[in-house]
Amino acid sequence: MKRHPNIVFILADDLGYGDIGLFGNEQIHTPHLDELGRQGIVLTQHYSASPLCAPARAALLTGRYNHRTGAVDVPSNRGLDRIALSERTLGDLFARSGYATGMVGKWHNGLHDMRYHPNARGFGEFAGFLNGGMDYHQWVLDRNGRPEKSDGCYLTDVFTQEAIDFVKRHRRDPFLLYLAYNAPHLPLQAPKKMIQSYRNWGDLTEEVSTLYAMIERMDEGIGRVLEEIERQGLTQNPIVVFTSDNGPQPGLGLDRFNGPFRGAKGDALEGGIRVPAMVRAPDHLPSDLQVHDMIHFCDWLPTLAGLAGISTTESLPLDGYDATCRLRGEPGNIPDIRFWQRNRYEPVPRCNGAMRDGPWKLVWPMRQGGDWKDPDDNASYQMGMTAAHRIMPIAAELPEREIAPANTPQLFRVDTDPHEDRDLSAEHPERVDTMARAWDGWFEEVTAQWQSTFAANSITTDHPETAGSG
Repeated sequence: MKRHPNIVFILADDLGYGDIGLFGNEQIHTPHLDELGRQGIVLTQHYSASPLCAPARAALLTGRYNHRTGAVDVPSNRGLDRIALSERTLGDLFARSGYATGMVGKWHNGLHDMRYHPNARGFGEFAGFLNGGMDYHQWVLDRNGRPEKSDGCYLTDVFTQEAIDFVKRHRRDPFLLYLAYNAPHLPLQAPKKMIQSYRNWGDLTEEVSTLYAMIERMDEGIGRVLEEIERQGLTQNPIVVFTSDNGPQPGLGLDRFNGPFRGAKGDALEGGIRVPAMVRAPDHLPSDLQVHDMIHFCDWLPTLAGLAGISTTESLPLDGYDATCRLRGEPGNIPDIRFWQRNRYEPVPRCNGAMRDGPWKLVWPMRQGGDWKDPDDNASYQMGMTAAHRIMPIAAELPEREIAPANTPQLFRVDTDPHEDRDLSAEHPERVDTMARAWDGWFEEVTAQWQSTFAANSITTDHPETAGSG
C-alpha cells in the first residue's frame, strides 16, 4: 500500500524574488535552495496573497483570501493578525486525515488567546513565536503554550534543529511540517564571519551584507533538514515546498536586486507580491521544470490536499484551486484572475490594491493616510521582540485617520512590462472600467466577511500567562 506523502512547507519571511541565486542573484550564496529548484519545479509567476506577513500567512493556511479570514494587518495588539475561529487551516485538514502535524517558527496569526494558538489551529506540535518578530539571539519561544528562554543559539539554527527533531519523531508517520523561518525579517542579525564574506564584495552595504548572511544561514538550515529527510529514507516520498510570505523589506539601506520587479513589502506592485517558489516531489511531480503559469498562495491548500488524496469538502468555500496540473506542466481549467489589497487597520476601497486578469494587471495606488500606523502599535511591536509571553490587552477600537480620495488606477501588461513602467490605462479605458468593476465587486464581498469576523476576533478570553506573546 502506497504511503501518504509527507509534506514539508518552508516559508521565508520578507525574502524577495531576487534573494536566491537560482532567481538571478549572482552575489548571494544559496546552494541548497538552488539545488532544490534544479531537482524540482521552479515557479516564475508565483504570488503571495498579500504584501504583508500576517494576511499572507492567513491565506496560505486557509486557501481563502485573507480578508475573509479576518487577518487584514499585522498589529497583534489589535487582533488584526488573527485567523477567525470559523476558519479551517491546513493543519486542521491534515490532522483530521491522520497526519502528524507540526509548526516551527513564526506564527503571526493570533496571540493573547489560546483559541488562536497553533496547537488549537490544527498543529499538534509547536515551537516558535506568536507575534511578528523576534530577536535572533535574545529570544523567547513558545513550546506548545509554554515559554522557553534563549540558550544563546542563533534563532534560525534553533528552528532548523526543531524541524529535524520533528522529522525524526515522525519518520514512520505521514506528517505535515510547516517550517516558517523568520529570516530575513528584521532585526538584521547574522554570524559575523558570514557578514564579512559579503562585505568583501565591496559594493554591498552593511545592511544588505547582513541580510544576505541571514539568508545563507537559513539556506544551510534547509540543507540540513533535507539531509535528515534523506537520512531517514524518505527521499522519494516527501513533497517539499519553499517560498516567501511577501516581497523584501524596503529602505533601511536594504535596496538590492529583486529581479525585474518594482516595489517591495507593503506594495501591490509585483515586487511586493510576486515571490520565489519551488517544489520538489519526485513521486508526484516532474523534475527540472519551470512553470510560468500563475500560482497563488490560496492554491497551496487545495493542491497539497489533492496530492495527498485528502478531500476539502468540509472546508469553507476556497478561493484557491488545485494547481497540480500546472505543476505538471499540463493545461488545466484554472482562472487567471486574482485580487490583492492591503493597507493599515481596515480595508479601504481602491487603496493599494491590484487585480490580475491574464497578462493584464490593474493597480490602485496607495491613498494618502492608507498606510498610517499608530505609534503605540510600533511600541507594542518592539516590546514583543524581547518580551514574549507578556499579556497585553487587545485594542478593539481602531485608530481614527484621514484617508485621501482614491487615485486614478494604473494598467500594466506584466508579461511584457514586469517592471510596471508603462501605464496603459489611457490606451485601454474599457479594460480599465471592466477590471475596476470586477475589483470593486470582489472587495465588497470579502470586506463584508471581514466585518463579520472583526468583532469576534477582538474578544480575548482569560488565559494563563503562558498563552501568548506580545
